[in-house]
Amino acid sequence: MTKHIAPLPDPAGSLLLRELNHRVNNELTGAICTISAKAVESNDVAVKAALLDVVDLLHGYADVHKALRMPDPGHLTDAARYIQHLCFSITKGRLNRLNMRLLCSADDLRLEGERCWKLGLIVSELLTNVARHARFDDRHPEAQVTLRLAGNVVKCAVSDNGSASDLIVRGRGLTIVGELASSLGGRVHASCAAEGSSFLLTFPLTESEQRGAGATRVVLKRSRVRRAHKLQVPSTEDTVAGQVSRPVEEGGTGSGVFPSLQDGEGFRR
Repeated sequence: MTKHIAPLPDPAGSLLLRELNHRVNNELTGAICTISAKAVESNDVAVKAALLDVVDLLHGYADVHKALRMPDPGHLTDAARYIQHLCFSITKGRLNRLNMRLLCSADDLRLEGERCWKLGLIVSELLTNVARHARFDDRHPEAQVTLRLAGNVVKCAVSDNGSASDLIVRGRGLTIVGELASSLGGRVHASCAAEGSSFLLTFPLTESEQRGAGATRVVLKRSRVRRAHKLQVPSTEDTVAGQVSRPVEEGGTGSGVFPSLQDGEGFRR
């Protein structure tokens, strides 16, 4: 019996992107399997350790590639969760080898799938630049990613405490970053000083993203009202006795800390 494979819709060339992702995943998997087999076959302890180190590195690259997968373009995506997951993968796969600490803080934000993906590509490229080019001398390496919503404008900053004047030289990577920013309707501002480098991406929300942000603000406002209703009004006797009831403070700031995994710590929210 002949079976026909139903074609999927191809918005904005997503078929080519899926094919590219599939090809990269297959090639990374093939490389990992081949090198792992060579490590098993080797009787030299040093060679085996070196090969397994390469395998671990490739696994890290594969995790970052998966974290950069484009979300569903037909729906709004939780950009904070997407960026935090990406930062965790980059820390585990790249920054951990440099003993670099990465801090990530993000506002509750919903973006269209493709635009969220472009934001992730920009963050990934800028963090890769830090890992490759920043010089920290005697300072403990540290980088920070912040994602903020100011009105209808998204502000995403990537900064570090290293020094590298060549970070702001417009090479191929930063040229791509600039083009991605332009495709979002925004731009990137770069600054470099002895105490560190900083890149600030700003771009406006689309109409659908503005509606999503408005809905989120309504939910947060209702949540604050519910918490306010839980406040207990002290009686006269309690006030005199100094026994004023107070609600327990709620945790959760929307931020994450991604230290070097060598510190024995993990992802905290």
